[in-house]
Amino acid sequence: MESDAIARIETFPLRIPFRAGERPPVDSLLVKVTTSEGCEGWGEAFGFEATPVTRRAVEDLIAPLCAGHNPALIGPLMRTVQEKLQVFGRSGPVIHALSAVDTALWDIAGKTAGVPLHRLLGGGAGSLPCYASLDPYGDPAAVRGAVRQALDAGFGAVKLHEREVPAVRAAREEAGHDVALMLDVNCPWTLPQARAAAEQLRDVRLRWLEEPLWPPEDYDGLARLRAAGGIPLAAGENTATLLDFGRLMGAVDFVQPSPAKMGGVTELCKVFQLAAARGVTPVAHTFYHGPAFLAAVHVTAALGTADSMIEWRHSALEAYPCGGAVTPEHGRIAVPQGPGLGAGPDPGVLRAFACA
Repeated sequence: MESDAIARIETFPLRIPFRAGERPPVDSLLVKVTTSEGCEGWGEAFGFEATPVTRRAVEDLIAPLCAGHNPALIGPLMRTVQEKLQVFGRSGPVIHALSAVDTALWDIAGKTAGVPLHRLLGGGAGSLPCYASLDPYGDPAAVRGAVRQALDAGFGAVKLHEREVPAVRAAREEAGHDVALMLDVNCPWTLPQARAAAEQLRDVRLRWLEEPLWPPEDYDGLARLRAAGGIPLAAGENTATLLDFGRLMGAVDFVQPSPAKMGGVTELCKVFQLAAARGVTPVAHTFYHGPAFLAAVHVTAALGTADSMIEWRHSALEAYPCGGAVTPEHGRIAVPQGPGLGAGPDPGVLRAFACA
């Protein structure tokens, strides 16, 4: 066994309700890695409906393969684990689980070095622009109200999760001409349907249209839509490997790797670097508030472009996994300056919202 080794990997599933109770609660999965010298690091896997399966992947598959290994050798260890588990596929719950462990190891690396993660990655800005990512509402009046709340909170950019044109038009009318407005439709359309929708949406002046096609890996279809649609495209939440991100970058204007779904900090850095080489703007997908969100903030601070932004889920949740440690102010997010990720889960939140 190494002088300092991975001694324990634990999972912490959470279920956090909305204050008004109008939506189902949000499930998330946090992961803690502890070394033999007592250093702790935190990570986060993409949760929602996949939480129980992802938790099993952490505990039954990944933890045994990582036990006893040097926590500082992150890249070689993550590659070894991926090679051993490739029979389960190169995306999905196993990679989501690996993402959490990878991020936790980078948290440990920063704490061991006594510097914030963005410093380990080469430096970075003190704060970053942040956009309000809204929940789906459907009703145009409700969309108007949500947009107004985001603007009143200081955001200068807003992303919708709507599919009907009247709701999107209502958002633009409420936001005015100067607010950047994005639209995520979550992969619903064929290419002809997407072309028809883009035609109706062109005068809304979207900054980007996100994930318009099913299946999401139809990169050729995205390229054709981009050429014909007249609206910048964004995608990447459902992409997992660096090779596929390279293919995607030929089809979109904004690439959206999710650090909770595609390998954690290690792979996120690779995608940001590839995006810089390809002239594509990286904007991490972070529709969550835990360690994966913090990881995206640090990587963006170190490797993002002038157009990169941070996604903030602007929802009425009862609590956030990290409490109030990192929240936007006036449309910007401060990059944590403490060692590692710079903030950890709130123990009170872990207790109050633990999910068996």
